[in-house]
Amino acid sequence: MTVRFAVVGCGVIGRLHAEVLAASAETAVSVLVDVDAAAADALAQRLDPAPAVTTSLDGALARDDVDAVAICVPSGAHARIAVAALESGRHVVVEKPVDVTIEAAAPIVTAAAAAPEGTVATVISQHRFDPASVVVRDAITAGRFGRLTSAVATVSWWRSQSYYDSGAWRGTWELDGGGALMNQGVHTVDLLLWFLGTPVEVMAHTGLLAHERVEVEDTVAAVVRFQSGALATLHATTAAYPGLSVRLQVLGDAGSAVIDDDRLRYFHSRELASAEAAGDAGVGADKGDRSDQTARVLPAEEEPDPAHGPMFTGHARQYRDIVEAIRTGRRPGVTLDDALLALATVQAVYESARSGAPVRVADVLAAVGVPAP
Repeated sequence: MTVRFAVVGCGVIGRLHAEVLAASAETAVSVLVDVDAAAADALAQRLDPAPAVTTSLDGALARDDVDAVAICVPSGAHARIAVAALESGRHVVVEKPVDVTIEAAAPIVTAAAAAPEGTVATVISQHRFDPASVVVRDAITAGRFGRLTSAVATVSWWRSQSYYDSGAWRGTWELDGGGALMNQGVHTVDLLLWFLGTPVEVMAHTGLLAHERVEVEDTVAAVVRFQSGALATLHATTAAYPGLSVRLQVLGDAGSAVIDDDRLRYFHSRELASAEAAGDAGVGADKGDRSDQTARVLPAEEEPDPAHGPMFTGHARQYRDIVEAIRTGRRPGVTLDDALLALATVQAVYESARSGAPVRVADVLAAVGVPAP
């Protein structure tokens, strides 16, 4: 069964979704939707076969060749489109974040709960499907790092002033929902929570330090306390010229890992070192062994599509998971609850920065009746 999609929003991210869907034998693009007909037409010409084009969401949802809807419009418009798609009986894929606030996203949760059984509603968080992320998550789940004690997450990117000036919605609270953390850093927030568990409290500061005519932050630094007691520092910026990497260090009392630019750069566990030491009396974790075990735990990585690059590969991995969830009725690898928790954490960062006080993530969720995890 080919899963047929309507792609709503034909900008940069909409083009990525459409190309991923058109390239797979398991999915197809039936129709492109954009208020800018020229943008939809231009994207249609890039696809083979060229899908239909419309400026009307209602028109797209009235078609009988649409099984699912991929939502690729500015973040502040996600909920309205997702609710309409769910109420029409379609599966829904929302590009990150799920929306700009928990309050705005809540109607998606309500619509998904009322949808027919087996309806998939998910949010893009493609880095959960990176081989490096899977290795670290599996090690954590198996207890190979012992008790997780801390993490360091940093998104050190650069965005020029022209980037923010390129669209009236960029850098606005209404449609972007935030700056470096919401727009560029939310994927890293999601991985941080996937690895360390439930966040409890956030203390943060933000600043607009290298850009102008922007409502939101270009730099944020926060400390996150988790239910387990683990502590994490969270940093994101679009003011790090010329642009550095995204780096996530996960640290435990029996092992640690470092992911940098989506690749596993370091992995070490006492368990693996001890097993190896059994065959080599001169090496052992108890003697301070810090050997890099990365090559021993990481499977061969899928090569990025040479015509598209690593972003294409990441979204393709998640779409494979989404298609399997649609076909089998199982939960997708990224649920609405996952997306809401990441969004609530980001929102807690902003609220803490505004108030100068710690903010509990559960309180952000409770404000709209969403139960804490």
